Amino acid sequence: MSLLQTLVAFVVALGVLIVVHEYGHYLAARLCGVKVLRFSVGFGRPLALWRRGADRTEWVIAAVPFGGYVKMLDEREGPVRPEEVGRAFNRQSVARRFLIVVAGPLFNFLFAVAVYAGLFMYGLPEARPVLAEPPAGSAAAVAGLHVRDTVRAVDGVPISTWQELRWRVLQAALQRQTLRLETVDERGHLGETTLDLHAYPADEVEADALELVGLRLYRPPLEPVLGQVIAGGPAQRAGLAAGDRIVRADGKPIDTWESLVNAVRARPGKPLALLVERGADTRTVEVVPEPVMAGEARIGRIGAAPYIPPSQTETMLIRVQYGPLQSLGRAFAKTWDISVFSLKMLGKMLLGEVSWRHLSGPVTIADFAGQSAQMGWVSYITFLALISISLGVLNLLPIPLLDGGHLMYYAIEIIKGSPVSERAMELGQRVGLALLLVMMAFAFYNDLNRLLTG
Repeated sequence: MSLLQTLVAFVVALGVLIVVHEYGHYLAARLCGVKVLRFSVGFGRPLALWRRGADRTEWVIAAVPFGGYVKMLDEREGPVRPEEVGRAFNRQSVARRFLIVVAGPLFNFLFAVAVYAGLFMYGLPEARPVLAEPPAGSAAAVAGLHVRDTVRAVDGVPISTWQELRWRVLQAALQRQTLRLETVDERGHLGETTLDLHAYPADEVEADALELVGLRLYRPPLEPVLGQVIAGGPAQRAGLAAGDRIVRADGKPIDTWESLVNAVRARPGKPLALLVERGADTRTVEVVPEPVMAGEARIGRIGAAPYIPPSQTETMLIRVQYGPLQSLGRAFAKTWDISVFSLKMLGKMLLGEVSWRHLSGPVTIADFAGQSAQMGWVSYITFLALISISLGVLNLLPIPLLDGGHLMYYAIEIIKGSPVSERAMELGQRVGLALLLVMMAFAFYNDLNRLLTG
């Protein structure tokens, strides 16, 4: 994907999430009778400005897109006319101020719930949790798992997709726990085994957790025929298209999809000559696999998926689709699980159990935005939901300058019966600013490190 497309995907993502968050503050303020002076997407000089409503609220798109704000009538920030004093934010009860502040992060969570519920109702084809033969010595091999075993449940909770298995393993791996897997083999025999994750490397949470423990998705032998080519990827740029059959790679015969994958993985960033059959024509195409990191290894990929014959689709894929109420319940549960997981990750970073190199900044987020947009609208809005949850969790942290810092002040006010002193708030703002600057420094450093190391 081009730099321009990545920037557009990133700016759109920022715009959507900022509007969602700030609209939560805005709507709660209006419901509490507080006058809103400005709703700004971005900071700095206004690029566009409209005035709407009885209060002539200013709706602004500003020059710096990294954030936004809702400015409310407040005696601490300027003179207020006597007839409007009752509509000032600082004159509201602590319960109303609490509601206005918490509404921003709450809307981030509700946005994620709406996205996940919509996807559950829409229905998506997902891979069944059927296992390939685990590598010798891996945790999966030690547990006694075999090729073509299908995982039916994890710790007594039924699962039906590979993504569900991945999520449960990642959660347990972070806590270094054991998992009880219920399986059924290809003959229909039921089994139960324990997957020991006590030795899981906590610093590898960015890697594929299933791969690290030896759980691999079973893929029946497929012919080396392209079924899908990702827009803007190396394969499309080289002129490859769906339906092309790869006959040779650098002169070596290619007879299965796996052999093509191995050839591509072995050539990150280096030209790979492919002999391609398209209908009755044969031609040679040179493609440069995009280098990506898989754990500690640097591998290549070209942005193409295999053609799966209809006869094999049913054995490999399952369509996940639920009714409205069940979708809503699952969406709430998924949002809750991801939120708790994010908090656990932050906690382990503070305790030194997980490296701070997993903290991401705007460059990495922009890269993910571009990649997800390249993969299609489903991947992109799923990315938006995930980032929206992260934004909600971050804003609820009890750090001054963030929403969570204000909520902390209001909680203290409720307990002691009077507002926090101006001096205490001023010191808190300085501490909060220092903490945020440290976090931003780590995030930018990690971004640059990822950029330079590929």
